Amino acid sequence: MSTSNHLSKKISQILDYDLDKRLINLVKMLRVVLVVFMIVYLAACLFSISNKLFDFLMHQGALNFPSMKVLLTDALFTLIVLAIVNALFIRNSFDYALTFLEIAFVVVIRKLILLDTTPDENGTLLILGGISAVFFALIIYIHGLMRQWREKEPKVMDEASK
Repeated sequence: MSTSNHLSKKISQILDYDLDKRLINLVKMLRVVLVVFMIVYLAACLFSISNKLFDFLMHQGALNFPSMKVLLTDALFTLIVLAIVNALFIRNSFDYALTFLEIAFVVVIRKLILLDTTPDENGTLLILGGISAVFFALIIYIHGLMRQWREKEPKVMDEASK
């Protein structure tokens, strides 16, 4: 009876491993599909912004402020999509988190640009400005830490090789 229990446990482990392997492959395939979709979407964003720029230049010559605002918000949105596509290729979780912090910073800045500056929106502008300042400070701090870690890394490798 113990051999049948042992055999059933082995079969269960084999099936669990096989199921895990299949699910991991499915997730990898879905990731590739998402990457391809986002690359096509990024190409559409770039085509759209270049088309708007060409149209504005052909109709206006020198750009006025409202058309520059439209182009800037489209460019920031395209930058967000580009950063997301870039993040899909990152394998290191720390760099992945830093990239999404940078994306959040760009999203907040884009929101600040889109908000009309009316007296009713002063509180919102102040909060978004504070959040963007905190994000910016975090990004600069983390990049400084990463630079320090990279400078220390060769020394550790040299000491390990001795």
